[in-house]
Amino acid sequence: MKAEQDEAKAKYLEAGGEADGFEFRPDEHMTRFEKAFEELQGKVKQQRKATEESKNTNFEKKSALLEKLRELIDGEESTTSMKVIKDLQEEWKAIGPVPPQHNKNLWANYNALLDRFYDNRSIYFELKELDRKKNLEKKNELVKRAEGLESMDNLKDAIKELNDLHEEFKHIGPVPKDDQEELWQRFKAASDRVYDRRREYLGQLKEELNKNLEKKLELAKEIKTFTEFDSDRINEWNKKTKEILEFQKKWEAIGGLPRDKAKEVNKLFWTAFKGFFNHKNQFFKKLEGQREENLKKKQELVARAEELKENTEWDKTAEALKQLQKEWREIGPVPEKFRDSVFEAFKAACDHFFTARRSANNEKENEYYDNLKAKEAICQKIVALVELQPVDIEQLETFMEQYAEIGFVPRNSIKKIQQKFSQSVEKVLEVADIEDFERERIRMNITVNKIKGGPNAKGKIHRKEDAIRRQIRQLEDDIALWKNNLEFFASSATAEKLRAEFDQKIDKANEDIKKLRAQLRVLRQA
Repeated sequence: MKAEQDEAKAKYLEAGGEADGFEFRPDEHMTRFEKAFEELQGKVKQQRKATEESKNTNFEKKSALLEKLRELIDGEESTTSMKVIKDLQEEWKAIGPVPPQHNKNLWANYNALLDRFYDNRSIYFELKELDRKKNLEKKNELVKRAEGLESMDNLKDAIKELNDLHEEFKHIGPVPKDDQEELWQRFKAASDRVYDRRREYLGQLKEELNKNLEKKLELAKEIKTFTEFDSDRINEWNKKTKEILEFQKKWEAIGGLPRDKAKEVNKLFWTAFKGFFNHKNQFFKKLEGQREENLKKKQELVARAEELKENTEWDKTAEALKQLQKEWREIGPVPEKFRDSVFEAFKAACDHFFTARRSANNEKENEYYDNLKAKEAICQKIVALVELQPVDIEQLETFMEQYAEIGFVPRNSIKKIQQKFSQSVEKVLEVADIEDFERERIRMNITVNKIKGGPNAKGKIHRKEDAIRRQIRQLEDDIALWKNNLEFFASSATAEKLRAEFDQKIDKANEDIKKLRAQLRVLRQA
């Protein structure tokens, strides 16, 4: 094109044209050629640029694949799956060329890593085979243990151990394929023999549970009658309570029930059982309300006795106090925690007056003999309670209160009547169906009343309390020592005998503590 331009310029000058006025104008074909040529050069340049960018991208991809291959080999060693490696190789092939300066280094690293993988894989399979042989030894030992369970006496323990063996067998790992089926069949056969024993046992158990079902349905039917029980007497409620507790013992002694019937049958029994005790609680709540009313009435009598105790109109006041005492006896029991305190307050007011009256008029000695006769009469009434079964403990305590309310007797008869009273109460306690601690509480009431009737009552009561506390502490120390000794007994026939003896001692000591604490409560209220 330059040659054409120079030729055209020369002709222009020869024709007389000036150099400054020359302008080259190519023809149409030339213009189209130049434009097409420039476009082609641009596309070639873009293609080269795209190829370079693609090679750099491919380099990054192959570098990433190399890093992934290195992590697989270094991280999991020979356990890497062959499929994973093959997939990675296919991905490598599909990537395409990389910049020439990186090609040799990439291939060197790639081949080195593959060589490492195949070397590790060879070692892995050798170790894996050795591990399978070790697993075979372990599983053989488990199979032998499973085969020995068939003759085990305790089926429950055998099933538990078999389940443990299965769990251990499952986690040990694979064994050589040639031994796998035979080993499993041995293990399965040993397991089946134990499970056959369990199926036989469950059949017998089902029969037993059905028999238990019949027995418990009968008990549930019988105990339902307790929900209809009602009475206004404590003794009758206590008697009925003992009967229903016997039903409970029978129920618990029968044993289990079929699972699909257990909830329904248990509900029948325990609904009736709880219903009885709900009714009993309602009775005692009502009774407690009555006793609260009785307490208010007796507190009013105490206040009236306090007003009369300083009055020196001896006969008139004595009659008034005796009338109060009569009203007192007719009122009935008060809450247990107030019984002694309110009585002592009433008795103190009465005693104050009668003591002053006795001091002012020694001729009233005949009244003491009347008191003696009254106390002897009460002793006879107490002894008569022995013939009435069950013994009415509330009546006994009422007689004891009446005895304490009567007042003084002739001095030379004090010990004799006190002894007769104690013996009378003791006869009743010997045949009464009550707890030992309740029996001790009543005895302690007698002792306290006796102490109160003598000199230095507070000091004697305080010393009695201290003595009982020391006994309780000693028993608690003995129990702690015996329990500690029990932990050192080995498991043998001799040790079991000694253990039983110590258990008896501990039970006896706990019972003694219970009695002593009952006595202590009485002393604290004195």
